Amino acid sequence: SALSTVDRRSLLGTAATTAFWVSACSDGVAAPSIQSKLCESILTLPTPSYTTEFKGNDNTLFPSFLKGEWQTTQTLVSTTTPLGLKYLGGPNGDLAIAEKTIEQSKSQLDKPVKLKLRYLSTRWGVAEDRLFNTRQRLNAFAGKDVVASVQYADVGGSNRKSVLLLGGTEEDPLQTTVVYFKGPVAQKSFVVSHGYETLGDGKWVGYELQRSIFALTNQNTAPPVTTDTEYIWKFEVIDENHVEGTLRIAGYLNAQNDKLYFEARNRAVSLQDYSLKMERLS
Repeated sequence: SALSTVDRRSLLGTAATTAFWVSACSDGVAAPSIQSKLCESILTLPTPSYTTEFKGNDNTLFPSFLKGEWQTTQTLVSTTTPLGLKYLGGPNGDLAIAEKTIEQSKSQLDKPVKLKLRYLSTRWGVAEDRLFNTRQRLNAFAGKDVVASVQYADVGGSNRKSVLLLGGTEEDPLQTTVVYFKGPVAQKSFVVSHGYETLGDGKWVGYELQRSIFALTNQNTAPPVTTDTEYIWKFEVIDENHVEGTLRIAGYLNAQNDKLYFEARNRAVSLQDYSLKMERLS
């Protein structure tokens, strides 16, 4: 008999996910270490990187072909909990919270989100415009304007004074951002680790580990919440005006917040995989 509508959707979804993994993980050669992060089901927290820590101009550098502004479509194709559902249950490992979290995440599967992304040329290479991109991402995935402002913050490894002394400009992106939301919440995000590999033939993979601190800005005495999130990208040039890619977002527990932190043993507790389609605007 004919397959039910549900069965057809399931098969189509499986085919789309399989195509995603083939694109993300296969180049006909053994996967380099960063590219393998897109394929493995168990990821481990990257170690801190200090390559230019003492120069004051450290940043994640992207491939030169990303320079410019892009109309981007980002679509969730897979969401998993590699260590089990309970690890998504907030600071106390609450299973009801975990079930609600994964349900909300799965409800976004195959729903394209449109946003603009901008990458700027610096004397050290191409870096993402974090002020612009952070606002774009947060507003796009919230479905409304939730960001009041985004600004850079100076840290030892990435600060404006050092960038200028080394020949950079006031417009060069820094690593650390502070977001003020329209509600009484602020978020400060630091880059803890980053790296990249050039695969040749217009292909590039890279990663960045961010530590974010969320705090209330009103009189509430609730303590700040700290999260560790790894972003792993693969980009491939299609032609001069089109780039396609994949993005994996891996979530880790933090010793300051989560009672299951030691059980997780520095392994990712959530994995979200997205397809990226980018069309050049400038």
